[in-house]
Amino acid sequence: MAAGAPRIFVSHLAGVAVFDPNGDQVGRLRDLVVMLRVGRRPPRLLGLVVELTTRRRIFLPMTRVTGIESGQIITTGVLNVRRFEQRPTERLVFGELLDRRVRLTETGEDVTVLDLAVHQLPARREWEVDKVFVRKGRAGTFRRSKGEALTVEWSAVSGFSLEEQGQGAESLLATFEQLRPADLANVLHHLSAKRRAEVAAALDDDRLADVLEQLPEDDQIEILGKLKEERAADVLEAMAPDDAADLLAELPEDEKERLLSLMQPDDAADMRRLMAYEERTAGGLMTTEPIVLRPDATIADALARVRNPDLSPALAAQVYVCRPPDETPTGKYLGTVHFQRLLRDPPYTLVSSILDDALQALAPGAPLPVVAGFFATYDMVAAPVVDEAGSLLGVVTVDDVLDHMLPDDWRETEFHLVDEGAPDGA
Repeated sequence: MAAGAPRIFVSHLAGVAVFDPNGDQVGRLRDLVVMLRVGRRPPRLLGLVVELTTRRRIFLPMTRVTGIESGQIITTGVLNVRRFEQRPTERLVFGELLDRRVRLTETGEDVTVLDLAVHQLPARREWEVDKVFVRKGRAGTFRRSKGEALTVEWSAVSGFSLEEQGQGAESLLATFEQLRPADLANVLHHLSAKRRAEVAAALDDDRLADVLEQLPEDDQIEILGKLKEERAADVLEAMAPDDAADLLAELPEDEKERLLSLMQPDDAADMRRLMAYEERTAGGLMTTEPIVLRPDATIADALARVRNPDLSPALAAQVYVCRPPDETPTGKYLGTVHFQRLLRDPPYTLVSSILDDALQALAPGAPLPVVAGFFATYDMVAAPVVDEAGSLLGVVTVDDVLDHMLPDDWRETEFHLVDEGAPDGA
């Protein structure tokens, strides 16, 4: 369902078939998973519970849904087939929210929830529940009495929010929802070990992965050690490959191997490849997931890849042109195209015609001081790492360089923005 498309009432999705990009059915939708928020803010739609043809129920994140239309759901085709387990902050729409008794805040009348409507936020990949279809009447009698039915905004009813349910750690988590990962990591670091584990367990995999990347090493190991092994493997897969490899390298050998065996084979292969390099070298610092394009790709193709909201600004700053294969380690590395150059030429222009091929790439064994000097000399935010055969192995980003050059305890520092209107010293 594209941004700006009309909202969908969830009752129309019950039992709908789920297909991969090739048109093969992978299962049917059995429920929707939402996360309630503090106050009257609409809940976020996290994903779908899909029953596979084997009758196993799995979780499908909304980031893996490319279309909801004509009675079918289309996915990216990348599915995690581990059995769905509901987390403390998650609510099942069909199982827990429909047929629920809530109250209209304007009139104080008790009503029953018949349906909920979801929509995709404009220019974003997030989905929300924004409308509630309710019927007036006493519980248990509304269907026979045919009381008045109406559709209202989520904020027009009470009885859903976390404060009203007294959810403890869940309410705390929802309060921190708007924090950046680095700020939430700082909050987690200062919580008690018990509360830190509770909040970490309630975060979804992607959010927890983002937060783990910002935590000190000791906190990372502690949190990962308290997760079930299958979930720990999922979180490691969701982390940036270089950060996940650094964390795995700190674990005991037997634990590391168990987690690698639970990961998807391609992700595990990336981890093993990164752990083969010394930590403070270009190979140890790099991520294996840059934007790689073939020489016959156009600027339009490049910009479509750059628009991916999951990319960090540093990774989206440039694309790397290589001969096939397109994933690292690639075929021959041909050069880099900077984002600004993509904006200066027509969309149909081939990226191979606007290459920056004069800038020498980093060798995987280049030590940290050499890598830092490269960034300072050429004013780069990301740099390619190429082996002796000329294949692109990955990309080092400036944030990873800074992370390894700052003191070990730099994450303990509290940063404050300067208020220019404040008196001197304030």
